[in-house]
Amino acid sequence: MALTTRLARPQRWDRPFDPGMTAADLEQLKLDPVVAAIDADAFPGTIPLDGILANDSRVIHYKAGEIVVREGDYGNSAFLIMSGACDVVVNPPLTDAQLGRQTEAPASIGRAISQLWKRTVVPEVRDVSRYGNIAVTETDHQAVFLQDYGVVLGGRSLPRLGAQQMFGELAALGRTPRAASVVCVEDAEVLEIRWQGLRELRRFDAGWRRQIDTNYRANALISHLQDTPLFDGLPDEALQSIADATLFETYGSFDWSSSFQRTNSDARLGTEPVIAREGEYPDGLLLIRAGFGRVSVRQGAAERTLTYLSAGDYFGLSELYAGFKGGGSPMEATLRAVGYVDALRVPTKVLEEHVFPRMNKAPDSFLQFAARPLADDSLQEWAIEERFINGTMAMLIDLDKCVRCDDCVRACASTHGGNPRFVRHGKINDHWMVANACMHCSDPVCMIGCPTGAIHRTQAGGSVVINDDSCIGCGTCANSCPYNNIRLVEIRDLSGAPVQDEATGQPIRKATKCDLCAGIPGGPACERACPHGALQRVNF
Repeated sequence: MALTTRLARPQRWDRPFDPGMTAADLEQLKLDPVVAAIDADAFPGTIPLDGILANDSRVIHYKAGEIVVREGDYGNSAFLIMSGACDVVVNPPLTDAQLGRQTEAPASIGRAISQLWKRTVVPEVRDVSRYGNIAVTETDHQAVFLQDYGVVLGGRSLPRLGAQQMFGELAALGRTPRAASVVCVEDAEVLEIRWQGLRELRRFDAGWRRQIDTNYRANALISHLQDTPLFDGLPDEALQSIADATLFETYGSFDWSSSFQRTNSDARLGTEPVIAREGEYPDGLLLIRAGFGRVSVRQGAAERTLTYLSAGDYFGLSELYAGFKGGGSPMEATLRAVGYVDALRVPTKVLEEHVFPRMNKAPDSFLQFAARPLADDSLQEWAIEERFINGTMAMLIDLDKCVRCDDCVRACASTHGGNPRFVRHGKINDHWMVANACMHCSDPVCMIGCPTGAIHRTQAGGSVVINDDSCIGCGTCANSCPYNNIRLVEIRDLSGAPVQDEATGQPIRKATKCDLCAGIPGGPACERACPHGALQRVNF
């Protein structure tokens, strides 16, 4: 009979955010006014408030001049200042050198060669002694100081955050890069909450939900307006006036993957919520803050997709400007939410006061795309219907060049413990195939339900990766991925023996997917191994 290794099946809170937090630390944390105001009775027994505080939060002591978050980094947590003060640095932003960034050098040849010695004939080998003994590495606190911060920040008019103020929740909940850098201007005690705990606090406590939603709306509006070329050059007073009048709207489902998987591609357009409809009169400009929108026009009994919009794009400008110049103008096209859309609606009156008087020509109309031949629509329609527009590093294979040699598969397997991290098949349009490999999406819905934060974005590049140590094999990410690009594998210990749950005898599994060959010189092995140049990673 084959030998097996037995261990307790991993659970969500096996790996606390702060492994050193004691019961006394927890009681001290609960004395903070913001934390003390939380209604513990509102939380279910399976997710108690004490459990969230003890496992999904940690208290960090920052020194004056220390950078808490850096603009552009991807973060998985939010921050609550318990004492001290921090400045929010937006314009002008800090330089990469000031933020302590450096270009990540590829792994050395020596490291690559050393991996050869570690390969075994048994796939998915793990050092199981690591599980339960290692802190969450992707969120470890590493101090980065802004040198001469008093000189660098001196003379700037910066928003200052003090005790009981929160920041970072927008990036944590929205899976987006940090919008600004935050620097401590005096010693500060800060509560950091990873996004799983933040999600539960927002869900069960009305006060936190109200505060988070208020911050989300206010900060998203100002930030987005500042980044939109249409409002470039407007004075702060005008921007504030626009922000005060602008409405924050959401369409579709934040967790849109389940309905996507149940719907045939031919029927998906009919399930997409309408944001603005062709033929109706607009009542404001729609700015896309997050997600994707489909622009289409009626053509006979069907709809023709003209283009799609993503973060930073806007809809309805040409019609509103035509109305400003004289006479109403109905919508020339329909805008639908592809999955989930955050939109800002700027009222017409505000545009006529602050924006249109500065414009010296009419904006382009989406109908310009209707002039192209229908045959040119195929690839775009396919990419939108299948949501491949979400992919930033999709594996695209030219079937006219591919000879089905499987060198790409073998190269992937050889660098990932004996099992490839993708499957060389997928949806096909003409001679192009999108293989079943992680696309490192701009909207990674796989991250939404992960109970431990094991699946997350890397802070530097924003790639979607899985921390094997904190993955509990629940399969939530695999079930949530709209493209079936995450798989659960049964693991073995260093001797090659299967690893089983000590309570049930069932195999212990871990989630795996493409990690873009992180740490491997030269980038993804699949792409380098293709002898005919048939495979490439593309941003749709």
